[in-house]
Amino acid sequence: MDKNKGYVTFILHAHLPFIHHPESEDYLEEQWLFEAMSETYIPLLLNFKKLEDEGVKFRLTMTMTPPLLYMLDNKLLQERYIKYLKKHIELAEKEVKRTVYDERLNSLSKYYLDRYSNDLHVFKDIYDCNLINGFKHFQDAGFLEIITCGATHGYFPILYVNPQAVKAQIAVGVQTYKKFFGRQPRGIWLPECGYVPEADKFLKEFGIEYAIVESHGILYADPTPVYGTFAPIVSPDGLIAFGRDIESSKQVWSSIIGYPGDFNYREYYRDIGYDLDYDYIKPYIASNGARVHTGIKYYRITSKNGEKDYYNPRWAMDTAEKQAGHFLDCRTAQIENLSRFMDVPPIVVCPYDAELYGHWWYEGPYWLYILFKKIYYDECNFTLVTPGDYIDRHPNIQVSTPCRSSWGAKGYSEVWLNQTNDYVHRHLHKAADRMIELANLYPDEDNDLRKKALNQCARELLLAQSSDWLFIITNGTMVDYAKKRIKQHIGRFTKLYYQIKKDSIDEKFVDDIYSQDLIFKDIDYRIYK
Repeated sequence: MDKNKGYVTFILHAHLPFIHHPESEDYLEEQWLFEAMSETYIPLLLNFKKLEDEGVKFRLTMTMTPPLLYMLDNKLLQERYIKYLKKHIELAEKEVKRTVYDERLNSLSKYYLDRYSNDLHVFKDIYDCNLINGFKHFQDAGFLEIITCGATHGYFPILYVNPQAVKAQIAVGVQTYKKFFGRQPRGIWLPECGYVPEADKFLKEFGIEYAIVESHGILYADPTPVYGTFAPIVSPDGLIAFGRDIESSKQVWSSIIGYPGDFNYREYYRDIGYDLDYDYIKPYIASNGARVHTGIKYYRITSKNGEKDYYNPRWAMDTAEKQAGHFLDCRTAQIENLSRFMDVPPIVVCPYDAELYGHWWYEGPYWLYILFKKIYYDECNFTLVTPGDYIDRHPNIQVSTPCRSSWGAKGYSEVWLNQTNDYVHRHLHKAADRMIELANLYPDEDNDLRKKALNQCARELLLAQSSDWLFIITNGTMVDYAKKRIKQHIGRFTKLYYQIKKDSIDEKFVDDIYSQDLIFKDIDYRIYK
């Protein structure tokens, strides 16, 4: 078959909330970054490298959000990651000795010792502690198209009550992207895929060509799109919207029929941090003594309930290879079917959280590697592209306004606005109003201290607006931490607001909170004018 009947685009959304605590090493939440680095970002880079070395051409789109970029670039967090790896290597060495009584278990503990030792080698020796340069290499080499996101993943469908708040999220998102990648981003992952038409003009103002939206954002667009989610649409303001494909998403995401639930895959929830003797594992869990994941997991899913069998990496790889073949066959059949009814080549849009690949679905990065090889070598009727590639090839796009939408439960805003977290929004809106008031009161501030305080206000507001805090409160995980962060940023913002208005700025306070909230170094508060 020739490769011209349609296209498939993979989009991986790499995002974590900004977590930086120079004042203490006891914050468990810092591990979110380290786990993602070991289980998602490094495995993705290693698999991209294998494809490149093997001469396999592939195209993939990734978001790297501003908070993630600033954390990956942070010297303190880089040092702490090395410390994290050394601790895990020490634990794996102990495990190799402890499990000598059981050959299968012992080979698994050696496997983890190799994994963590290799992570340290890759991080320090290959990437010189900077994973951003790894991803930048693949963008510059033509394999990746990296796109941007809102500055702190602020949720547009609620923030747009104050249009300048949305404008600032977009402006700082684009500015951060340019700082790290040295070019203009073409696309944006709307935070939580939250689409509102009011944001289009700002997206266009800052040079964004396209956005990723949830399926029903396209299906209920006005007028109804002729090709559903299988071709992009363009809003009257000129923003091109690509909608998520339901069928391919379900094959990966679904907890019931999705690939990651296969019984041969590694069981995420069985971890030696919970299983082993407390005194033995204590040095490797949370500083407060709470049992947490160590990343060393010896079991496969085996069955939905009942006894778990040991993980077998070879079986898992075989399964990933079969499933990659299944996914390829399904997309080939889907494209074949669609192309008979469309007079433009269909595009199947496959957007996922990057952390699904490796962190939650341990075998995910290997599955991608096999899939991209199969697409390159096997006969199939589609081409892997990025949304930018598609626009370049097929610039004639139907004009239609996507409907207000998001992903998450029920597909609108319920995850980010419900009885558990609704109290937060009035504080976010009030702070945004006050930020605009300050920007207009001091339109061109030349006093260094006041300017520093105004810029810090903008930082605190953006950090408070992170949709992650609202999501965490809804889901009931680490709720105290999420509430603390909202309170902290709104508190710092409010204190600075009154100090600026009274002309009594405490410089030490500004410097202290800047050293903690070390993000957006080049921010200019005047974006809120």
